[in-house]
Amino acid sequence: MKKTLRSLSATALRRAAVTGLTTALAAAGGLVVAAPASATPPGLSCDTGKHAVDDYTGYALCRNNGSTTQTFWVHLVCGWSPDVDGEHVTLAPGQSGQSTAHCAGLGTGIGEISVRP
Repeated sequence: MKKTLRSLSATALRRAAVTGLTTALAAAGGLVVAAPASATPPGLSCDTGKHAVDDYTGYALCRNNGSTTQTFWVHLVCGWSPDVDGEHVTLAPGQSGQSTAHCAGLGTGIGEISVRP
């Protein structure tokens, strides 16, 4: 009887530890996904998205509607992989351009896309 109680206690402790770890990881993952996207820089109108056939490549296609030269780049939050920035694009007033970036294939893909000034 003593051995059975000890075995049940060990099983219950293992279950509690796994449940706690799973809950902690889920909560941590939720914090990353819940991070708000930054606003588009003033003077630019931008469309962002994922590449049609590659969920790890994101882009920002922007037009400079302002009266001064603007520089922007796309920023990707890549889940388990490090975040990445695309190439810096400088636009004169009235010009359009695109910045692209690619998350590492080992990660969970793009979690957020934003435009940075």
